[in-house]
Amino acid sequence: MWVMCMQCHCRVCILSSHICIFREKQQKRGFDSEKKMKYVLVTGGVVSGLGKGVTASSIGVLLQACGFRVTSIKIDPYLNTDAGTMSPFEHGEVFVLDDGGEVDLDLGNYERFLDLKLTRDNNITTGKIYQSVIAKERRGDYLGKTVQVVPHITDAIQEWIERVAQIPVDGKEGPADVCVIELGGTIGDIESMPFIEALGQFSYRVGPGNFCLVHVSLVPVLNVVGEQKTKPTQHSVRQLRGLGLTPNLLACRSSKELDDNVKEKLSQFCHVPSSNILTLYDVPNIWHIPLLLRDQKAHEAILKTLNLRGVATEPNFKEWIATTKVYDKFNESVRIAMVGKYTNLSDAYLSVLKALLHASVACNRKLVVDWVPAENLEDDTSKEDPDAHKAAWALLKGANGILVPGGFGDRGVQGKILAAKYARENSVPFLGICLGMQIAVIEFSRSVLGLHDANSTEFDPKTKNPCVIFMPEGSKTHMGGTMRLGSRRTYFHVADCKSAKLYGNVHFVDERHRHRYEVNPDLISQLESAGLSFVGKDETGKRMEIVEFPGHPFFIGAQFHPEFKSRPGKPSPLFLGLITAACDKTVVPASKGYSTKIATGILGSHSPMLKAHNGNGFKSPNSSLNGVYTSTTTNGVCVDGSC
Repeated sequence: MWVMCMQCHCRVCILSSHICIFREKQQKRGFDSEKKMKYVLVTGGVVSGLGKGVTASSIGVLLQACGFRVTSIKIDPYLNTDAGTMSPFEHGEVFVLDDGGEVDLDLGNYERFLDLKLTRDNNITTGKIYQSVIAKERRGDYLGKTVQVVPHITDAIQEWIERVAQIPVDGKEGPADVCVIELGGTIGDIESMPFIEALGQFSYRVGPGNFCLVHVSLVPVLNVVGEQKTKPTQHSVRQLRGLGLTPNLLACRSSKELDDNVKEKLSQFCHVPSSNILTLYDVPNIWHIPLLLRDQKAHEAILKTLNLRGVATEPNFKEWIATTKVYDKFNESVRIAMVGKYTNLSDAYLSVLKALLHASVACNRKLVVDWVPAENLEDDTSKEDPDAHKAAWALLKGANGILVPGGFGDRGVQGKILAAKYARENSVPFLGICLGMQIAVIEFSRSVLGLHDANSTEFDPKTKNPCVIFMPEGSKTHMGGTMRLGSRRTYFHVADCKSAKLYGNVHFVDERHRHRYEVNPDLISQLESAGLSFVGKDETGKRMEIVEFPGHPFFIGAQFHPEFKSRPGKPSPLFLGLITAACDKTVVPASKGYSTKIATGILGSHSPMLKAHNGNGFKSPNSSLNGVYTSTTTNGVCVDGSC
């Protein structure tokens, strides 16, 4: 009797032994198709903002250092299907992935820490889950049944996790070894209840030895008595256990290392071995967090829970330690003026800050970011608040470089235009991203072409000189997911331009986009005749991607967002160009891998002051894990190693 092998589709006799060709190929690649995925769940208790994302990323780094492949999933319990329509004031920046997914900023942390390329499905939201279940119900998949939270919603959550965990995100074949899952919010939040129930079922579903729960909690120190208080963590763990989840490890956030008696007390009341209770105390920069976990043998506890000790290697942190030590020793600084709309919320520009940091580390400089509210640069502010106006211009003129990041809406636009004009006319290194590039074009149109009412149709739909227009394929009725999103290709049209040299003299680059408006193609010839150079364009040659002002030390605008692909040790070329120009250096292309070397004295610089930032800084309440220090004397932000 003959049958067909369901894996390799060979026709074989049931009486004969058959070696599946498909399975044989997998084994040759060193991949066992029957191995079980291991899961590490990171939850948070007591309060939000404890650093669950950094903790989850650091656990991933620790597991990678032990020789395992890692993938990540972020669960956000809000009803939005994605983060695309949320204000930065609500959840910080919207991080964009290669596939166009608009996701939570924690996925940016995962990509930077673990050097991964995640997908939109790696961000699970309540909206996505309910949308998929309702779609199944409409198709009749549940025909005859009452669709309920349990089991239909909880099953959908578990199936989503299992499916996404199998997607390779590190450029290699086959699924990862360990999936790190972060559950957003705080234990006890009503919106996260279906996820907690699903994860409780999931821990039973995958079986013992395949699931490890790390609970991040707060151990506050009361100034009155100076004692570390364990009661908030006790209550948080008790609530977690009551919901069907038992933590294997406790990661306790505190201003200082936990005392031994505090660990023993937590162990007794939370039913967690004292060796599995970790302290996440304040450190100079978040590059220290994986090392902090390693020093407390967190990897041994996790590997023991997941039955992986027999196949793990000793954690290798040579490169990580080298980077951390080098940054801690920097003395000279570089000041960048960030001219934006959300300057009171650094998380709104998180990836931009990280990209600036990666570039400054490559240039051996401490990064100091001066936050300049764009509105305060405008003439109206000089009348309404003269002190704020004067302070904003003092910061702008004292910076070594100017950056105008992306954004939406007309608030502060005039101030951004003034910043771009100052940079262009005074040879100050300038980088405009997305809206920042459009701002540079508007300023040039007004100042050089004499089109005084030149504007974007986003800000003035009736302008007679629209130099930035709504993209033809965009939607004016639906906001979510309708922009030009994800990785798109940009072709260089000027071989010897600064941008092409920064990228290693390649013919094209793939960068991530998020925009509805573009430079008006009807004005290109007029702008280029006046001195602007559109050196990068899309595949059609009609959509402008990169603009430069020849003869300027460094004046570049990019329609895409280069910050989303910047990594520690592999800084974004455009950010590296900005920092090196601001430091009186230049970047010499080494190869076509975006790898660069630094030489001095070619691009020119704007360096009114290059000395260490030593103001009387203080840690902001939420900065102990992201390494941001604010100076009360200079209104600067010294970014000390946030990855």
